[in-house]
Amino acid sequence: MNPNAPVDARIRAVPETKYLNADNVARYRLIMRFFYDNYRKLKYWLKPEEVFEAVSATGRVSEYTLELCRQDLEVLTEWKNLAKRHDGGRAATIEEYLRKRFRYQMTRYAVEIERMLEALENLQGYGGSLEPTLLERLAGYLRTVVERDTAFTPDEAGRLWRDIQEAFRNLQENASDYLASLHSGRAEELMVTEQFLPFKDRLTHYLQNFMVGLQKYAPQIEGILRRTDPDRWEQFLHAVVQADLLMPSLEESFTEEEQLCRRREEWAVFVQWFTGTDREESDVADLERETKNAIARVVRMAVAIQERRRVGLSRRQELDDLGQWFFRIDSRAEADKLAAYAFGLFRAHHFQGEPQRISDAGDLSMWDQPPQVRALGSRSRARRRAGSAEPVRDTRREQAETRALVLARKAAESEVVARFLELGEFDLSELDRLTPFHRQVLLQWLSRCLSNVSRTAHTPEGLEVHISDPPDRRRTVLQFEDGEMSLPDFHVRVREVTAR
Repeated sequence: MNPNAPVDARIRAVPETKYLNADNVARYRLIMRFFYDNYRKLKYWLKPEEVFEAVSATGRVSEYTLELCRQDLEVLTEWKNLAKRHDGGRAATIEEYLRKRFRYQMTRYAVEIERMLEALENLQGYGGSLEPTLLERLAGYLRTVVERDTAFTPDEAGRLWRDIQEAFRNLQENASDYLASLHSGRAEELMVTEQFLPFKDRLTHYLQNFMVGLQKYAPQIEGILRRTDPDRWEQFLHAVVQADLLMPSLEESFTEEEQLCRRREEWAVFVQWFTGTDREESDVADLERETKNAIARVVRMAVAIQERRRVGLSRRQELDDLGQWFFRIDSRAEADKLAAYAFGLFRAHHFQGEPQRISDAGDLSMWDQPPQVRALGSRSRARRRAGSAEPVRDTRREQAETRALVLARKAAESEVVARFLELGEFDLSELDRLTPFHRQVLLQWLSRCLSNVSRTAHTPEGLEVHISDPPDRRRTVLQFEDGEMSLPDFHVRVREVTAR
């Protein structure tokens, strides 16, 4: 459809669908299905006699005549489901000579309607699939565009564009349909039955496999789209448009500018799906979230089924086995140990609260934080006298200890920052043996820089950190006190930023 067409042309009435709900719907459906079957056999123009014989052979229409068939064909022609042309063949009788004879062909709208009806007849559930290979293929197609040294020919650009659009469309539709099927009524019924448990492991593995592919290739695609010069994509789209113009079309044609506008709109949808906008996150992030929720939901359902199995189960067999175990023990000391293991475990109590964080670092371990102190109330039945005051707990010692820990950590962090600032510019391969704290600061800087298109980040200490990709994708191995780490040999520049 022409994107520049008036709005009322886009939302016009569709007379081609009238035959689906007309009074004689059975006859019309049989006629149109016969035309559609012949269309797929590359037989386009049919005579009324052929249509009449086919409809009569089904036995589903009683008292059907050739004259009535001709009337049906004329009605379908009026509704724009069929197109007719004069049949110039020889007349066998005077009646045929005097009567105008026509042949009929399906219109494009009618073909698509019958194709849709055929798909609906075979539809079972939502279908769909989660294929991480589609993401891998899309990443490969984009690298082909980026790494190409010479200009694309129209044929090459056209084939690559069709491959990108087909993979993108399959990824969108199949993933949406499959995740929707997990929320269907049939899936809800299956997930609460015992038959779901054998299926649970395969489904979880399937979702996790897609999740791994999504987390691996989606950031690659986003990085390619963000780092590549927009002029490169524009050159590619121009080559695609040239391929479109070289393709002969007997239907509605577009000018070069209109065709380029259409391709730009399609490309904008593709880019937004992987990168998002300033106001909305990307659709691939929504897909990742929905997949995670589906995995969690499957696990919850399986746990609920297993919990129902345990409810009301008799422990007679377990207690009998335990008694036999005691009976086979000869020494008192071994029996005491077994009793301690069997009966010495009490139900655990969980206490919730907001921990006191000594740092805002995202990778801070729980073992690096001070313990949470909680005052437990008395379990005594004796009531406290009304109006009595509770003593105020002195927390000055805890505050001093926390302050000392925070200051020590800040001093260590300042020492690390000062060392990198003293170096100014360096390659990662030039660094000597580092501590785990050096690694933490360095990885935070690299992560912030890689998340920006400019590869530049600003730290709370007032530093500007910029990294450059290593030539020839060279890698290096950094030595730390607790191990090694392999990563690209980035060139790092650290400098102070003067406050304005």
